Amino acid sequence: MNTTLIARRPASIRPSPSIAAKALVTRLRAEGRHIIDLTVGEPDFVTPRSIMEAAQAAMQAGDTYYTPSNGTLALRQAVADKLIRENGLSYGTDEIVVGCGAKQLIQTAFAATLDPGDEVIIPAPYWVSYPDLATLNDGVPVVVPCLEETGFKLSPSQLEATITARTKWVVLNSPNNPSGAVYTAAELAALGEVIERHPRVLVMTDEIYEHFVYDGQSQISFGRAVPALRDRTLVINGVSKAYAMTGWRIGYAAGPRLLAKTMSDLLSQSTTCPSSIGQAAAVRALSGDQTFVVQARATYETRRDRAVELLDAIPGISCKRPAGAFYAYPNVVGLIGRRSPDGIRIADDLALAHHLLSAGNVSVMDGTSYGLSPYLRVSFATSLEAIEAGCAAIARVAATLD
Repeated sequence: MNTTLIARRPASIRPSPSIAAKALVTRLRAEGRHIIDLTVGEPDFVTPRSIMEAAQAAMQAGDTYYTPSNGTLALRQAVADKLIRENGLSYGTDEIVVGCGAKQLIQTAFAATLDPGDEVIIPAPYWVSYPDLATLNDGVPVVVPCLEETGFKLSPSQLEATITARTKWVVLNSPNNPSGAVYTAAELAALGEVIERHPRVLVMTDEIYEHFVYDGQSQISFGRAVPALRDRTLVINGVSKAYAMTGWRIGYAAGPRLLAKTMSDLLSQSTTCPSSIGQAAAVRALSGDQTFVVQARATYETRRDRAVELLDAIPGISCKRPAGAFYAYPNVVGLIGRRSPDGIRIADDLALAHHLLSAGNVSVMDGTSYGLSPYLRVSFATSLEAIEAGCAAIARVAATLD
């Protein structure tokens, strides 16, 4: 096909690196290779039975028709109840939008607000899709490196220095994918003080990993820490991570009424509405017994401790203990520049990830894809056996580098 037939915007977008990595693992396994997959960004648990039963009941009751574009009233009310109960945030059902996953809602929020040249401030390391979703909507991603020495967190001085007359959004992700960084209430309040001085700037707070915070700590929503910015804050969340529902594709957003309406109007012209059956399942997830979430958090914490212990023991690698999410983000600077037994130089973390796959049959994500090098993202949303086998493979390959 003639490449000139493809419009400028999609031609500038790269495929999601994490989705591409998962597809590569699937292909290699189909070819007969035994690959240890530590790239996965989804729970390895099965959706709780009570949630599946709610979906089955909805189907049997004939709940298989279009819903409002912003989601069923029942689900929007369940989200509103959840936000007040767990996050201390009060939103009406007309300030909530349900979409086909959190990613769609981020894309739709950008489509609703970005004019050509508007800037989106994105602290790095970042979830791989933020920059591309901004670019897709004619925005300009402005990446701010947040170093390991400062806990991978954006500082108020960095934020102040980065805001310009074209800034439209500041994107905050806590707990963070990939670093696991979790902002405290005081840190969020300090960032909020900066943003308050710039009335045109909106805040997108991605809280999809909120339930996975460890060591007895808990996540604080930006809106609770900075209530003065309620009318400029959009909360992004969903049921994918907390309830092992990645394939159900149900996310939700809560924010200013005008923004919520505009997003709903845009969704009405794209997907029309999320799955009615998935929405019924999400109502049960948010409103039902939360034992599953508590147990999942405890399991992830055990896995985290083991993954960090093993990674940090590998010569050339150092690994800080992530405060949240389900990824370790080990520093691999000690392996960069070394050579493999066949003389190939490991130029960067991307080359290291490729070498680990080819020489060790272990798949991890490179830090380059997340905007900060030299690191690897190692998922512990998998079994202890896979974590131990994968870390052992990394150690074996690292030991061969000269």
